[in-house]
Amino acid sequence: MPIEQRLQLLVEAVVDYGIFVLDTDGRVSSWNSGAQKLKGWTREEIVGRHFSVFYPPDAVARGWPDEELRRATADGRFEDEGWRIRKDGSRFWANVVITALRDPATGELAGFAKVTRDLTERRRHEEELSAGEERLRLLVDSISDHAVFMLDENGLIQSWNRGAELINGYTGSEIVGQHFSVFFSPEDRLAGKPERELAQARAHGRFEDQGWRVRKDGSRFWGKVVVTAVYRRDGQLLGFAKVTQDLSLLRRLEDLERSTQRTNEFLAMLAHELRNPLAPIRNAVTILQKIDEQVPPQVRRLRDIVDRQVSQLTRLVDDLLDVSRLATGKIKLRRELVDMGDVVTRSIETVRPLIEARRHELVLQHPPERLVVDGDATRLAQVLQNLLVNAAKYTPEGGEIHVSTRRVGRDVEVAVQDSGRGIEPQELEHIFELFTQVEGAQPATADSGLGVGLALARALVHMHGGSIRAQSEGTGRGATFRFRLPLAHQASA
Repeated sequence: MPIEQRLQLLVEAVVDYGIFVLDTDGRVSSWNSGAQKLKGWTREEIVGRHFSVFYPPDAVARGWPDEELRRATADGRFEDEGWRIRKDGSRFWANVVITALRDPATGELAGFAKVTRDLTERRRHEEELSAGEERLRLLVDSISDHAVFMLDENGLIQSWNRGAELINGYTGSEIVGQHFSVFFSPEDRLAGKPERELAQARAHGRFEDQGWRVRKDGSRFWGKVVVTAVYRRDGQLLGFAKVTQDLSLLRRLEDLERSTQRTNEFLAMLAHELRNPLAPIRNAVTILQKIDEQVPPQVRRLRDIVDRQVSQLTRLVDDLLDVSRLATGKIKLRRELVDMGDVVTRSIETVRPLIEARRHELVLQHPPERLVVDGDATRLAQVLQNLLVNAAKYTPEGGEIHVSTRRVGRDVEVAVQDSGRGIEPQELEHIFELFTQVEGAQPATADSGLGVGLALARALVHMHGGSIRAQSEGTGRGATFRFRLPLAHQASA
C-alpha cells in the first residue's frame, strides 16, 4: 500500500481531532471523520466551502479567518483558541493549528493543513475554577473584622484583605511584598518571634498565639493570630495563611472586670473595717444620751454632732456593704406579703429627724385601700428612705416634700416629689449609675454621700420586678422619683 494511502487512512482514523486541508483561498479540500464528528458536516456537505463557515459572525465581519491564513503564510504556522460554530449553530471552544503547505520543489504555497480540538470542557473547568477563586477572593476581602492574608514560605506578604487594612493600617500596595515581621514590636523581632511562628506552623501545621502587635502608625493592639501552613498537592510548602483578630476591646473589658472585682473586694474590706470602730462610738453616744441631765449643754451639743455624724457614717458604710453584696450577688430578698402603707410609714419615721431639722413640710397622700406586694419589707423601706434622704438633702430649708402612693393597673406606684435643686435633663439618664452625683449641684448639707443610694435603689427595685425613674424640668425646679412594683396576686385580684 502506498505511503500516501496509509497516511490518509491514519488521518481518517483520528476521531478526536478535526483534520482537514484548505486550498490557498481557504476552501475545504479534505475532511476526516474527526472533523465530521466535531463540526457536524459530512464530507459531501463541506468540501468546496470556505472555512469561514466555522467562525462566529463577528469574527467573520472583522476578517479574522483571512488574518489566520495571512499569519500562517507569513510564519509557516499559526495557533489560536476561540469560539467556533458547528453545523447546528451551537458553539464550542476550539484550539486550532494552521500550517502552511508548500511545494518542496518550488516553495510555492500549496494550501493549509488545519487541526482543530474541542476544548469546551477544559474551558468550562477553567471558568468554574476562576469563578470559584473570584468568589473566594470576594469573600475574604469582605471580611472586615479579621485580617486574612497569605505569606510565602519566607514570610513575605502575598495578599491583603480589607480587614487587614482596617486592623493594621496598611493598604495592599504598601504592604504586599514586605516581611510580616513589620507587625511585631522591635523587642519581639530581636527575640526572633516572627521566625518562631513560621517554624511552629511548619512543624505542626498550625500555630496560634495572642500578644501585642504594631499598626502602621506605631500604635499597639492586642491580637489573636493563627498561622496555618499551606502545601501543594505534591506536599511542597506553598506558604502560610495568617488570620489576625483585634482583641484589644475584649482585653480592656477583661482588665476592667478584674479591676471592678478588686474594687468590690476593697469596698467590702473597707466597709467591714470601718464598722469596727463605729460600734464603740455609738455605745459611747448612747451612754451620754442616757445621762442627759448630768451632761453640760455644751457637751450635749457636741454629743448630738457626734450622734448625727455616726449615723451618717453608718449609713455610708451600710451602702458600701450593699454595693459589694450587689456586685457579688449576695443580696437575698426575704419575701413576704408587704403593705406598702407600712413601708411608707416606716421610712418616713426613719428620715423624719432629717426632714424636721431642715424644716421641710412633708405632705403624705395614701389611698384608703391596702396595696400589698410580694417583697422584702426592709429592702423596700431602704429604697424609699434613700429617695427621702436625697429629697431632704437637695431641697433648701423650708421646702416641700410630697410622698404619694397609688394603684396603677396591676402595679403600685410610690412617688417622692421635692421643691429642691432639680436635675438637668442630660443628667437624668446617668443619675442611677454607681458613684454618680449631679455635676455642679452641691448638696445643701455637708453629708453628700458616695453616690450609691440611687444605684442601690434601682437594683433593689429591679430585684422586686419593678421599675424606677426620675423626672425634673431642670435646675431649681425640683425633682420627682417614682418606682413601681407589681401588686401581689391576691391584691391584684
